[in-house]
Amino acid sequence: MMAAEKRGAKDLTQGPIASTLLLFAIPTLASNILQSLNGSINAIWIGRFLGAQALAATANANITMFLMFSIVFGFGMASTVMIAQAAGRGDMDAARRAFGSAVGFCTLLGLVVAGGGWIGAPAMLRMLATPPEASGLALTYLRVIFIAMPATLIGVMIMMGLRGTGDARTPLIFMFVSVGVDLVLNPVLILGLGPIPAMGIGGSAAATAAAGFISMIGVILYIYAKDLPLRLRGPELAYLWPDPTQIRLLLGKGLPMGLQMIVMSATGLVMIGLVNREGFLVTAAYGAAQQIWTYLQMPSMAMGGAVSAMVAQNVGAERWDRIGRITGFGMGYLLLITGTMVGVILLFHAPILSLFLGDNEMAIQAAWHMQLLASWSFMLFGCTMILFGVMRANGVVVKPLLILITTLFGVRLAFYHWAYPHLGADALWLSFPISSGSSLLLAALVYRQGGWRKAKLLVPVHEEECRESINAESEPAGRLAPTG
Repeated sequence: MMAAEKRGAKDLTQGPIASTLLLFAIPTLASNILQSLNGSINAIWIGRFLGAQALAATANANITMFLMFSIVFGFGMASTVMIAQAAGRGDMDAARRAFGSAVGFCTLLGLVVAGGGWIGAPAMLRMLATPPEASGLALTYLRVIFIAMPATLIGVMIMMGLRGTGDARTPLIFMFVSVGVDLVLNPVLILGLGPIPAMGIGGSAAATAAAGFISMIGVILYIYAKDLPLRLRGPELAYLWPDPTQIRLLLGKGLPMGLQMIVMSATGLVMIGLVNREGFLVTAAYGAAQQIWTYLQMPSMAMGGAVSAMVAQNVGAERWDRIGRITGFGMGYLLLITGTMVGVILLFHAPILSLFLGDNEMAIQAAWHMQLLASWSFMLFGCTMILFGVMRANGVVVKPLLILITTLFGVRLAFYHWAYPHLGADALWLSFPISSGSSLLLAALVYRQGGWRKAKLLVPVHEEECRESINAESEPAGRLAPTG
């Protein structure tokens, strides 16, 4: 890259692997934690100020929003890989083309979703069987959130694109901005302050919307003020009109990645249904355990994303000699971080669980038993996410999706139905390590088999390479050939 183009980016193809990967992953992990804490605090504001019906309304609305964000997350990861591969080979023009197409596509998608969501929100809530007492509040909340959808999707895409250039610091800065604005405005707009009228649940949604707009505008201004590599100027602004080839790549690679998120969430819904059969006490305990497991999954997602971006840059630079070590260090860090978190959770289980369950000793004991049987499985899950991240960095996305479907639905439910007559509710908690272990085994087999290494760059330079990228996932080698 030219000197001006390197400013704000980080070359992940040179230098020490261990420290570079860790310093790249930590801001992403911090962003994930901030986002989850923000959601938890907003739920507290709504629950305390507006009551259980409003909280139920946001829960129903958030299911709809999660499905939308899962798809956008897939597009974002696809664009991250495309940008990272281009940056790795020093072709910032190709990186900007990929970035422009992704942002332009998300802008158009956001506008369509905003309009369609406003019109279709009542039907969506009916499909979810939203309780009548919560449906009116949910409709207000959901429609305001849909209005902000273009800004939210553009902001997410920009931040994921920046990570493709090795810049994890800028997304963290503007996650702080978004969370800060949301936390300050939520109580103000819910309750009203001075000339600002009380808006109730609409105020909570408006606070989230304002945070999205302010963060998006801020990150765009920052990109140009700091002359970051992905800024578009002059003729480059034409890249914002989505290129058909780029969009086919985004759809072809992004949809399976988004479906991975949906599969994991659908599994969670199935599990809740099975847990509910065990009675109120077990359901309450499981709810507390889920709150903790949410944080246990964060290192997996952060380290998996960091490994994927770093590997993608090295694929673009044809540095195949570094891929195995990046994978190894990613797994090592994942096991260390998640293992430490599991240890702390188990050691201090009583005070942690009492945050959610109060002084209900029976529920705390039930949740403690679940934690003993299932918490450690998130280390297996994390290692699987690392391997998926490595394969994703070279465009292989269908095999990870099939592995998740097979293990999270097939293996987990088969084990539950086989073991339940013998183990009772313990079959539920043991299904976590059984399915996670199966996922890791299959992912390791695919990784070791090596077909994912038959590389083709996701950001094609010539028309012929475009066709190769689109028509195959891991078929015959394209431009690159592994050197080790």
